[in-house]
Amino acid sequence: MKLKRGLLMLPVLLILPHAAVAAEAAGPAATDPQAAVVAHYADLMFAEYEDALAAARSLQTNIELFLDHPTADSLAAAKKSWIASRQSYSQTEVARFYDGPIEAVEGYINAWPIDQNYLDYTAGAPDSGIINDVSRFPHITRDVIVGANEREGEKTISTGFHAIEFLLWGQDLSAASPGQRSYTDYVESSDGPGRRAARRREYLRLLAQLLADDLQVVTIQWTPGQPNNYRARFLTQPATVALAKIISGVGNLSSSELMNERMLVPFATRSQENEQCCFSDTTHLDLIRNQMGVRDIFLGSYTRTDGSELAGPGLLALLQKSDAPLAATLQKQLAGALLAIQTIPQPFDQAILGDDTAPGRTAIKTALAALQAQNASIVQAAAALHLPLNLK
Repeated sequence: MKLKRGLLMLPVLLILPHAAVAAEAAGPAATDPQAAVVAHYADLMFAEYEDALAAARSLQTNIELFLDHPTADSLAAAKKSWIASRQSYSQTEVARFYDGPIEAVEGYINAWPIDQNYLDYTAGAPDSGIINDVSRFPHITRDVIVGANEREGEKTISTGFHAIEFLLWGQDLSAASPGQRSYTDYVESSDGPGRRAARRREYLRLLAQLLADDLQVVTIQWTPGQPNNYRARFLTQPATVALAKIISGVGNLSSSELMNERMLVPFATRSQENEQCCFSDTTHLDLIRNQMGVRDIFLGSYTRTDGSELAGPGLLALLQKSDAPLAATLQKQLAGALLAIQTIPQPFDQAILGDDTAPGRTAIKTALAALQAQNASIVQAAAALHLPLNLK
C-alpha cells in the first residue's frame, strides 16, 4: 500500500522544548514511576529525532555543496556527512514496530535491500535506472521519485538513505573497499555516466531534501508542547499501554531486526546483498547504533550529538522494583551485546565470509549469542512488568 505524503507539507513548528518539558513534568509523571518512564521516553525520542533531523539537514547542505561544485573532496565531505546522518538515525530505530509516527514514512527513509539497476547504471548495464530512462521518466521531480518507491516490488527503492548511499558510493564491486563512484558522474560530458549528470544531480538533490523533510515530520510529532501531535496522545494514554509500545519497540529491534534480519540473514547466506549498508561498507555502524538505541531505552540515558547527556528513568528502573536480579542481568547483557557487536571485524561484508572458524564469523556468532541472551531477558522483563510483548 502506498504511503500518503501530505504530511510533508506541515509547517515547521516553533520548538520550545525546555518550557514544554517542564510543563509536562508537572503531570502524573511527577509521582507515578510508570508515567515517569513514559514521559522520559518521550523526551528521549524528541532529542534523538531532533539530532537525526539536524544531521539530515547537514547532509543536505553537504550534498548541495557537492552538486554545486563536484570534486573528489566535496564528494568525500558528502559521504562523511551521510555516515554521520546514518548513525544518528540508526539510534532512533528503537521507536519503530508499534505504529508510532516513524511508521508512516519509514519506507521512504530506510527501505532495503535496494535494486541498484532501478536507480542508475551498474556494471554491464550503462543505461539502466530511472536516471537514465529518459523515455519513461522525462523529468526528475519529487513526485516521480516518491511515486516510484516500491512501485515494481519491495526492492525497487527510489528514496531514502540507501538510495542516497548508492548515488554517493556507487556499486560495490571490490571485496577490499566500498563503492568507488567518481565525482565525474556528476559532471556533464558527451559520453559515459556524465551524459546524465544533470538528471543525477537533480535526483540526489531531491533525495536529500526528502530525507530531511521526512525526519522533520517525525520530529514534529515528538515535539513537546504541541496539543495535537503524537507525543501528546502518547502521554495521555494509560502508562501501561505506552510501556507496552516501548518494550515492543526495543524487543523487535533487538530480536527480529538487529539479530535476525541484519545479522543472522547475511551471516547464514554469506551474501553481501543482504547487508544493510553494502555500498558504503558501514553496516557495522548501523549494528552498533541499533544496540545503543536498545540500551538507551532501558537505561533512560542518551548522549546527544553535542555531547550532552539526557538522563532519567528507563525500563530498568521499573524492572529493578519487580525483579532486581533480572534487571542486573539485563543491564550486563546490554553492555555485553554492544561490546560483542563492536568487536566484529570491519567491514561486515568480509566478516560474514569464510568457514565458521574464521575470525569474522566467530565474532558474529559471539554477538548473535549475546543478542539471543539479551532477547530472552527482554521477554522475561516484559512478563515481570506485566506488559504484552508483541514480537514480529
